[in-house]
Amino acid sequence: MAFATAPETARPPSALRRLMRRKLAVLGLVVIALVVAGAVAAPHIVAHAPDEQMFDGLTLEGAPMPPGGAFLFGTDLLGRDLFSRILYGARTSLIIGVVANGLSLVIGTLVGVLAGYFRGWIGAVLMRFTDLMMAFPALLLAICLAAIFQPSLWIVAMVIALVNWVQTARVIYTETSSLATRDFIAAERTLGASTGRILIHHILPHLLPTIIVWGTLGISTTVLLEATLSFLGVGVQPPTPSWGNIIFENQTYFQSAPWLVFIPGAAIILLALAFNLVGDALRDVLDPTQRGRG
Repeated sequence: MAFATAPETARPPSALRRLMRRKLAVLGLVVIALVVAGAVAAPHIVAHAPDEQMFDGLTLEGAPMPPGGAFLFGTDLLGRDLFSRILYGARTSLIIGVVANGLSLVIGTLVGVLAGYFRGWIGAVLMRFTDLMMAFPALLLAICLAAIFQPSLWIVAMVIALVNWVQTARVIYTETSSLATRDFIAAERTLGASTGRILIHHILPHLLPTIIVWGTLGISTTVLLEATLSFLGVGVQPPTPSWGNIIFENQTYFQSAPWLVFIPGAAIILLALAFNLVGDALRDVLDPTQRGRG
């Protein structure tokens, strides 16, 4: 006598598969991959160094050459290959985006977790300091800090991290406060688990999806802030190429050679949009309340 077997329960798709089903997220990942590949392989792609000045990169009148021919994106007012400067400038944006955003995530997560778990006077002091930092406009504070220190690649990354951690701290504080009151945390305390064990083995794993999402979304904000600081002259300094200082150096040619401004501006927008698309998709994929939607 044959018995009917129960149908095997289908395993839910992994987070990566759900992410790959979103066309806009895949598009964002492709753009990010192309930018990273171009930045890493820049010495093997371009024929000229980003600071190499070429007489044949200018017209007879000394004006920049338009895109096409030997120079894919044309040349700037000093006869430098704009395509080369865009690729090497991508290195600057990616390094600052990853380093500055990583530091801001560490600071924001540390402040938010400590304030949300311990609460009391510790939480009050940490969150009032966070509120104080939020009261200052981030761009104005970044300009002041960058003006105090000698601007460089790593100084700009540090400055952006110091002004960009407050939103992360707020979000992490809210989630940690909720987790700290859960029954499984109370049970761990009753069993004698140390504070470090509770934070590392129980609090942080639950916060990991939020940290990943904010880490991805924060890179786009960091890229835009770095470009703004460089455009204002208090960011990455020449001769190091940056998309922001490329626009700053060539803004006087906006009408006669608009590609010098539009091309780096489009690169900034495209990279920021790509990280936003991936971050939005990750938020929907990793947030249990969003699963099955869209």
